Amino acid sequence: MEELERPDLSQVSPEVRVYIEALEVEILRLTAVKRRAKRESAVVEPDEPPTTMNLIAISREGQIKRTPRHLYGRQRRGGMGVFDLDIAEPDFPNLLALVDEAEAVLLFSNYGRAFRLLVSKLAEAPVRARGDPLSDLLPFRPHERIVVALPASGGKYVALVSQRGWGRRVRDGYLGPNMLQGMSFHDVKEGGTLTAACWTPGDGDLLIASQQGKAIRFMESQIPTRGCLGMRVQVDDTTVAVTAVYPDSGVFLVGQDGKGTIRLMSGLSANKAPGAGGKIGLKTHHLIGAVTVGDGDEIFLIAKSGKIIRFRADEVPPKESVVQGVNCMALRGDVVTAVTKS
Repeated sequence: MEELERPDLSQVSPEVRVYIEALEVEILRLTAVKRRAKRESAVVEPDEPPTTMNLIAISREGQIKRTPRHLYGRQRRGGMGVFDLDIAEPDFPNLLALVDEAEAVLLFSNYGRAFRLLVSKLAEAPVRARGDPLSDLLPFRPHERIVVALPASGGKYVALVSQRGWGRRVRDGYLGPNMLQGMSFHDVKEGGTLTAACWTPGDGDLLIASQQGKAIRFMESQIPTRGCLGMRVQVDDTTVAVTAVYPDSGVFLVGQDGKGTIRLMSGLSANKAPGAGGKIGLKTHHLIGAVTVGDGDEIFLIAKSGKIIRFRADEVPPKESVVQGVNCMALRGDVVTAVTKS
């Protein structure tokens, strides 16, 4: 409903003016009570039992922290969330990953270089904390920043995608504990800097998604050893995500505005070969990410302000057709910057 403008009350009798002002105060009070009740009812489940799984949060300028997953309470889809990574502007949270504290996190930079970092080497932090600078832990080059964070194991290959849609696969053996820190797996001359990566099983499909909400699906085995064009991207667009799928998979797609959907692969047919332009995966002006989800999975979203929300993936309606999505996080002027699943 359109907001009404307050009329001029200067000609109204003092008694009537006092009455109107009292009504205005009461309306504001009731509105505040309603909003508070909505926030309090958003948390529907208590924290899970203690777990060794940790949420890794990384900012664009390289602040990193880990926090046990059980410290994040589940909320309903569309809730406000809680403040997490505590950083000052212009920096903002840019990456999320869930990794066991006994494992390592695999980090890829915009230059395509890979790093392994033991989760246990990161100081455990509460939900709202600043974290540590990655530059103290890893040998970065000038203007290099981390753009992908993955568990150090999770499949047979890691699929890499660059800005302009160039893709390649790297065998898991090259990314093991004996990997040299900063080893390069991508040439920026091939489609620009690296933007996305994911673990793959080796026998399924890949889905690549762009910032404008377009997506393409094809057999991952069609990517040769040296790589190829995976998705043809428009000049004003760029890739933002890649995820491994099967024909019966569902992929959670989310935009900067906090609206998301689970797009069923039964409604997004696979291309015969990589290299084509994408189809609309989600109606959005700015897609943030795409993650394959299954039964029992949970979704974590973080916003530019540092607010984070955790909710069940099955709260998002699955769709075979193109949709605008449903509200997954209350933002109020904020924007979503990263997504991961558990």
